[in-house]
Amino acid sequence: MTDYSRIARKITRTLFAARSLTSAAFIISGTVGAIVSAKLGGSPAWAGVPAAVMQIGAAFAAPVIGLLTDRLGRRGGYTVGLSAGVIGAGVAASAIVSGEFLMYILGMLFLGVALTSTQLSRFAAAEVNPPDNRGRAISYVVFGGTIGAIAGPLLAGPSGLWAESAGMEELAGPYIAAMAILFLAVLTIFIFLRPDPLTVGKGISKLYPEIDTQEGVVRSPPQIFRTRAGFVALSAMVVGQVVMVMIMGITSLHMMNNQHTLFGISLVISAHTIGMFAPSIFSGRLIDRWGRGPIILSGAGILILSVVLAPLSPNIVPLAIALFLLGLGWNFCYVGGSTLLSDQLSPPERARTQGANDMLLGLATAGASVGSGLLYASIGYTLMGMIGFVISLSLLGLILWWMFRDRSVPNAVIPEDK
Repeated sequence: MTDYSRIARKITRTLFAARSLTSAAFIISGTVGAIVSAKLGGSPAWAGVPAAVMQIGAAFAAPVIGLLTDRLGRRGGYTVGLSAGVIGAGVAASAIVSGEFLMYILGMLFLGVALTSTQLSRFAAAEVNPPDNRGRAISYVVFGGTIGAIAGPLLAGPSGLWAESAGMEELAGPYIAAMAILFLAVLTIFIFLRPDPLTVGKGISKLYPEIDTQEGVVRSPPQIFRTRAGFVALSAMVVGQVVMVMIMGITSLHMMNNQHTLFGISLVISAHTIGMFAPSIFSGRLIDRWGRGPIILSGAGILILSVVLAPLSPNIVPLAIALFLLGLGWNFCYVGGSTLLSDQLSPPERARTQGANDMLLGLATAGASVGSGLLYASIGYTLMGMIGFVISLSLLGLILWWMFRDRSVPNAVIPEDK
């Protein structure tokens, strides 16, 4: 008899290791991303555009990577996606050295492909684990970001100094470091992600049949997102991501405009990313024990608190607290929403629906990235917090509606007239 428990642990640990590496790469580059964008673009209004391009790249790559993971297996699909990130980081570093803004944007597109591969890997952890361990499996992979949360921002300064000592632009250093780290992530997936989660997931589904659909019928992503639980899961991830990106993405530029050093900026971003990933050590257990809805509801409430606190003071400590809470709220929404969506899918529906989910997630995030720079340039950081408040409050209302009105029939289809 196949020891699925042992195999699931091995796969989840491999995904954890890869996520640790990729998060470090994205965070080290993201720490200086708004600064690079404003400098190469010639205006603060451009600060969010390249990050938005990366999200657009991630969005449109998500269905493609999803298809590849069905054709080549999860290992093959993720290897291809992360390899694109190695190329993208190298192109971005070259663009910073040469001062080419369009070339930098091209690098962001390639990095977006790697980003979507990293994000989709959480679903591979879910499919190789039984339902009562799904939240913990997803949160364990997301917890890998804690290493990146600590190492990424703290490596920004040293990598910049190394680049300067090598006669290059200081801001190119973080992207060169990201290129090397992403290469290690590619090797980790290619060598250690065996047996393939796709095969293991099919075996787990036979042991734990959950989805009550007509035999042989595979629902489309729109059909799944029209179920109440599917709609809530998607909304939790989208709103959490949009609010987080809108505030976090512009904070480094906000701090630089308030005369903070790169070291001070790194500390605040580090606090934020710790808030994003470190709580995964317990958030998955809470999700499995208390249910998906209460944790997503808590995440929406924490997002509201964070966006109220962030504009109150430009000093390091208050900003670090607010940004930590922003990351914590995101974690509850992201892990809770991902687990809830995984609950709704049969094996043939997984890759397409997960790819469609992350495409919508990427497009919404891209809009937030572009909007963050434009909003900051036109209305400032304080009013951006108020916009985040309204968006987070809408998610809070949606979760309450689902929990207290419709949770008894979580797979019911939302009527067309609603």
